[in-house]
Amino acid sequence: MSGNATTRFTGVSLLSVTSRLPAGVRTSAAVQQRLAPALRRLRLPTTLLERVAGVRERRAWTADEDVDDATVAAGREALRVAGVEAADVGLLINTSVTRRHLEPSVAVRLHHGLGLPSSAVNFDVANACLGFINGMSLAATMIESGQVRYAVVVDGEDADVIHDRTIDRLLREDRRRDDFMQEFASLTLGSGSAAAVLGRTDEHPEGHRVLGGVTRAATKFHDLCVGSTEGMFTDAKALLDGGLELVVDAWKDAVADWDWARMDRYVTHQVSRVHTQAIVEAVGLDRSKVPTTYERLGNVGPASVPITLVEQQDSLDPGDRVLLMGVGSGINTAMLELAW
Repeated sequence: MSGNATTRFTGVSLLSVTSRLPAGVRTSAAVQQRLAPALRRLRLPTTLLERVAGVRERRAWTADEDVDDATVAAGREALRVAGVEAADVGLLINTSVTRRHLEPSVAVRLHHGLGLPSSAVNFDVANACLGFINGMSLAATMIESGQVRYAVVVDGEDADVIHDRTIDRLLREDRRRDDFMQEFASLTLGSGSAAAVLGRTDEHPEGHRVLGGVTRAATKFHDLCVGSTEGMFTDAKALLDGGLELVVDAWKDAVADWDWARMDRYVTHQVSRVHTQAIVEAVGLDRSKVPTTYERLGNVGPASVPITLVEQQDSLDPGDRVLLMGVGSGINTAMLELAW
């Protein structure tokens, strides 16, 4: 493989980023207790999720909560913080993996909930766990080209149904150890929502510049992680190996155009302790500059990056350099730099 798809922006800024987390908590201890009969039968450790993935708990929507309502709330807050009126928004991109139905798009309900004008373009962008970074890059492109003035990028994930169906399936007597490990990643998924508002730098000098980044694909690995509403089936080792190879190649090629060795913060997609440590070691990141949320929130899909950025934003100073990094099943990788 050789060469990255490189994008640079000169006049786009991130104006705000917000999140909404479910009130419910699903601990790994509770999940493992439900799975106890299967763990005993397959002779697997009773603390598998904590030991292997490092996930202690993840959030779950309660009966009084709705993922779309939470995503709308995150979007409204993002607009308020940015000081942008809904009437001025020209673009809404929803990037969620989970959805209640195939048609219409998730974006239409969120467009309505946010009270956006009929002139605001709205659609879904689906690219596994890279969706939010891709959505930000696409929004920045449309702002820089003059097509829109403001854009809202949102994501809302609901992993609760997948959790329950996966557990029920793994408790069946015909499930073997290989079956269990193939679905292990589903047990690390968490729920949550996030939103970001982007606009023109000349109108918002207080914003955080979106400088650009790189993307790279290794689609020969397209069948290593396949998910549906029923569950997610993964060849974890092959996916990790392929993802690391892709990230390292992209990183090495990016050196010619980008100086990412001395960033102030690396906000990575949150998968597990194993994945985080592997990426840190593979490209030589300073571990103290790589914040993690997977221990408390699990893997919240595309929302992981903005949710982690929300937790970090109060500790960032003007001028700090922030690199958003992600790997999505398929396999694709994307890195996007912000000047805080």
